[in-house]
Amino acid sequence: MTRKFNEIALAHKLSEIEPEISADVVHTTNDQAQRDQSASAHPTVQAYGPLIVAYDHFNRELFGGMLPACIITLQRNAERVLGYFHGDRFGHRERSNLTVDEIAMNPRHFRRRSIEETLSTLAHEMVHLRQHHDPEGKPSRVGYHNKQWSQWMQDIGLRPTHDGTPEGRLHGQRMTHIIVAGGAFDIACRKLLSDQFRIAWYDRLTEMSRVSEGGAENPGSLPAPSAGKRTKFTCPQCGSNAWGKPSLNLICGDCRVKYEA
Repeated sequence: MTRKFNEIALAHKLSEIEPEISADVVHTTNDQAQRDQSASAHPTVQAYGPLIVAYDHFNRELFGGMLPACIITLQRNAERVLGYFHGDRFGHRERSNLTVDEIAMNPRHFRRRSIEETLSTLAHEMVHLRQHHDPEGKPSRVGYHNKQWSQWMQDIGLRPTHDGTPEGRLHGQRMTHIIVAGGAFDIACRKLLSDQFRIAWYDRLTEMSRVSEGGAENPGSLPAPSAGKRTKFTCPQCGSNAWGKPSLNLICGDCRVKYEA
């Protein structure tokens, strides 16, 4: 009798606890869902998330998943720089031997260029990353695009060109590219865009720098260099600028490459 009573009492006690447990689980699940929803609505996630998705997609479709993860940043150092690659740029505070590469994208161009063009810049930098890690890779000197890079670009359906034309040189110091219609990149990009892929945010600096209707320059604009006989120098790798006498011989401290006038 005592044993039977204890079983009944235990069953009764469990019936009182289970609703409380269920309620806690539901409450926890709802909290997590709210946090996930809040995170997805955060502008930072919206700005960087699509680039991560695109990197993973092109890694699978164009590079066979061989590329390691990297840190993608938004950099707007110079108007003409669309993006750049920097190997082993970031270190880990707690693991001194751990480094990771950087691929930078310039959001100044996200609005004026099509999404396909913007993503082709990402793929362009991914080829540099491949050279940095592939056992057969032969990375160029900083700022240069060598013959191997050129061939690997063509392998993924991007035609290198120094001047933006189909007749442009295939390798050199300053290079851009043309998307080959029906090529591997074109097909992979169309596949990505068919899944409602979007790049929503862009840098408004150009808009903010325009003269307002009242005649005063918007405070968001960048200061112009002081008047005088000074030359603008630009790093061909990261796009950072400096001004000085035409005779100066400047070196970019980050990229270790000579500034160009």
